[in-house]
Amino acid sequence: MPKSKVRKKTAYTPPADRRTPVKVRAAGPSHPIYKVVMFGLMLVGLAWLVVNYIAGDKIPFMADLGNWNFAIGFALMISGLLMTMRWR
Repeated sequence: MPKSKVRKKTAYTPPADRRTPVKVRAAGPSHPIYKVVMFGLMLVGLAWLVVNYIAGDKIPFMADLGNWNFAIGFALMISGLLMTMRWR
């Protein structure tokens, strides 16, 4: 049986890019205040929940809030956690 012919492949040439490259400014590190606010929100949220568990019924405005204390505490902690995504 005769051997089949080998086809030659042409070298791949990528298409010319028509767009001009845009320089992206390198993002520097976050400001120190950003870190303080970020960690502060997480700690204040944690402290809010701990105080609610320990003395929530003895503090008048916390007793009036009832179960909303959980929403406040977790909202503070989650907002600090969301800030970590933009921390450099």
